[in-house]
Parts: sequence; C-alpha cells; structure tokens
Amino acid sequence: TSDFGSEESRFEPWSDNRQIKERLEGTEVPSFVRQKKVIKEKQIRSLIEEQLKGTSKFLVDILIKPGNSILVFIDADDSVALQDCIDLSRHIESNLDREEEDFSLNVSSHGLDQPLRLLRQYEKNKGRMVNILLTDDSKKKGKLLKANHEALVILPAVTGKNKKKTDVEDKELQIPFDQIRETKVVITFKK
Repeated sequence: TSDFGSEESRFEPWSDNRQIKERLEGTEVPSFVRQKKVIKEKQIRSLIEEQLKGTSKFLVDILIKPGNSILVFIDADDSVALQDCIDLSRHIESNLDREEEDFSLNVSSHGLDQPLRLLRQYEKNKGRMVNILLTDDSKKKGKLLKANHEALVILPAVTGKNKKKTDVEDKELQIPFDQIRETKVVITFKK
C-alpha cells in the first residue's frame, strides 16, 4: 500500500467528502476559470458620444453580436472620412480592457446603400432623390423636401418613357413614417 492509502481514504481528513469528490469529478467550475464580461451597448454608446461630441458626426447604430463582436455605424452632416472611423475605433478600444472584455470592433460610415434611420439623416439628404418602400410593399420615388417626426414630404418623380430620372411633379406628397418600411437615397453619378 502507498503512504496515502486507498482512493476512498484520501478524502477522510476533510469534513465534506461529497464536495471534494464533486470538484474532482468536474461538477463545479474551478476558481481559476474566469468568465469574460459581455460588453454593454450603453457603455459603447457613452464612449461614442464622448468622442463625437461637438463634431458634425453622429451615431447611427451599434450592433453587438455574440462573442462581443461590435459593429458601429456613424454618419455626419457633411462627410465621414476614414480617419474619423480610425479615431473613434481607437477611442473605444483605449477605454475597454481586453483582459476583462474580449471583443472585436468595426467602426464604419453608414453606407449610401443603407436605409435612412434617423431624422438627422433625412435632414442631411434634403433635395436628393429617394426611393421609399411602403409597408404595403408599394414604392414611391421623389425629391426629398422635408421631414419631421411624423412624416416626410417629397416631390414625386415623373414616370414615363421620355422623362429623365430626376424629373419631378409640382405636387408635394406627404408620407407618414408609420407607412414607411425604408427610405434609401438614390445614388447618382455626375458626368
């Protein structure tokens, strides 16, 4: 026999043999295993607002996917440069501890091909042509004149074979936001 005795007798000096056996069998998580914290959207939003305060840039959306994959989309009243995205990314990263919160971060501008989401984006795009998908699956196209919290107003595009894509009617059309599924700016290239 060994100095330690049988497998069963090794646990006899401790008062709670069941607890020791459970630890050895893996029913309890060892204390040296540390769970990574889940990053909160509120925390990221606060860091973004801190960095963008006093600029023409603004937050459009934050997505935090499983595994702490953070996607940040920003826009501006004028334009978003690559350096703006880099600066914001560095600010967020420098204020999060990777030892506590493992994450991946992607900061980008809200793309031209993406639907408008904020009233500020509608304001920015006044005078541009927009495509509107309504909740009944019908579509409208026109020049964006104005928008408020209830509705947007467009000059509808003229349809027909001999009309240019930018031709509009003289009659304004007001469309309530609760009837709009999405609005996208029509991308045009100048010759």
